[in-house]
Amino acid sequence: MSNKYYEFFCPVKVIAGKAALEHIPYELTGLAARRPMIITDKGVRAAGLLDPVISACEESGLEIVSIYDDVPPDSSTGVVRAIAEVYRSEKCDSIIAVGGGSAIDTAKAVNILVSEGGDDISKYVGAGVLKRPLKPFFVVPTTAGTGSEVTAVAVIADLEKSVKLPFSSSFLLPNAAIIDPRMTLTLPPHITAATAMDAMTHATEAFTCMAKNPLSDAYATSAIKKISTFLLPVMENPKDADARLELAQASTMAGIAFSNSMVGLVHALGHATGAICHLPHGMCMSLFLPYVLEYNLETIREPLGELLLYLDGPEVYATTPASRRAEASISAIRRLRDALYKHCKLPRTLKETGKVEADQLDRIAALALDDGSIMFNPKEVTLEDARAVLQRAWA
Repeated sequence: MSNKYYEFFCPVKVIAGKAALEHIPYELTGLAARRPMIITDKGVRAAGLLDPVISACEESGLEIVSIYDDVPPDSSTGVVRAIAEVYRSEKCDSIIAVGGGSAIDTAKAVNILVSEGGDDISKYVGAGVLKRPLKPFFVVPTTAGTGSEVTAVAVIADLEKSVKLPFSSSFLLPNAAIIDPRMTLTLPPHITAATAMDAMTHATEAFTCMAKNPLSDAYATSAIKKISTFLLPVMENPKDADARLELAQASTMAGIAFSNSMVGLVHALGHATGAICHLPHGMCMSLFLPYVLEYNLETIREPLGELLLYLDGPEVYATTPASRRAEASISAIRRLRDALYKHCKLPRTLKETGKVEADQLDRIAALALDDGSIMFNPKEVTLEDARAVLQRAWA
């Protein structure tokens, strides 16, 4: 599982802590930006999460020139084009994305259009198309899960063609990610659970997939330890700002890890299930994680066994025979999922979602095989293999 050659890249400045938002004006003015636009969604705005961002800017004499708060859960090329038009008409010079994965991906795509010109975002699909830095861009995540604030990718739906357009470039990375616990204090329990398990999956796949490396391993294991330690306390006490900050940092760490070591079959199945059955991504990650680890078990036995130290702590690790640690890691993840099910009914099987039909499994399996993530899975996957994993995850 060791690579003789690897690359590790994360130029994003991370500003984290209980007063992190107050640093936004300093970061903006440092890039000569004085007319920022906020891109967010109605739920974030209704929860009052924009207030501290706006206050911080106003107190420093910076005006938020425009707020676009109508980003849908699955953003599209039309939304990106509409926001770019507002950005230009209001003569904005920078972007602050406040929200989850959809708002952040939308803001990345908007930044392409307002920096490169035109209104056809499809011209920039793929990797390596962008050749120069974009406008100043800052991300304030409101969920602790996606890691989008430190990833160089974005996905936007083309509704006319019924496809999702992938964008990949280091120039999509924000100038800074602002991690403030105030942003996640109002997250409902089921979203807290699903997004944390999204981060857990990012970290676990980063540590066990083919492109793992020593630097991504360090971020991945730190993220797993934080999630294992703080997720259930946050479920018990949602207003625990310190524990919320730990989960938010874990999400960022997991994002750095998987953007440098990639993910595997869990994501391939999750992307396919989300596309066909319209299930939330974090729910899919939590649901498929143990089943895929079981499928990959003999290929990843050593690194998966190492994860027991971070999932269950040093005492359990020390008293578990080395030959059983990989299985014990899967058991620890299953126990965490069971606890989350008790707290907020986060589904553990496809049947528990109530939104997946047995006759859809063949389509999901076929679509998963076409997903780019599957290239980095440590064990080769056939259509029959994918179908078998789905069948085990069914009930």
